[in-house]
Amino acid sequence: MFDVVLVGADGSETARRAVEAACEICAMSKGQLHIVTAFDQISVVGGGESKEFKTVITEDEGNALLQTLSFIATKHGVVAVVHGAKGDPADVLISKAEEVGADLVVVGNRGMKGVRRVLGSVPNTVAHGAHCSVLIVDTTE
Repeated sequence: MFDVVLVGADGSETARRAVEAACEICAMSKGQLHIVTAFDQISVVGGGESKEFKTVITEDEGNALLQTLSFIATKHGVVAVVHGAKGDPADVLISKAEEVGADLVVVGNRGMKGVRRVLGSVPNTVAHGAHCSVLIVDTTE
């Protein structure tokens, strides 16, 4: 059912849980996995409000994170294609999903509580903007 699965992740533990879920889906469906991380202009210059993907600050750190996350896929017997991009995390995920022809986008539910749920969060924006199915994984403990 899901031939191409894309998961968005930063360096947080909750994002790693979303990557685990995406790996399990790909292992079951024999689909192709794409892991995406984004870093933004605000984080690069070191200021601004907290963002879901703020833990990734530079391109080098993003590439190192993607390498680490690809090991999670390997543990599940899945080969991951990794992508890092500068930009708003939600926009990057939506754009990459279209670019790779994703059938499913997987994101964690981080940022979906309180005022951020009303004002917008990466999972909420992706759910409304992606042109494919979106799975919002409950990553709370």
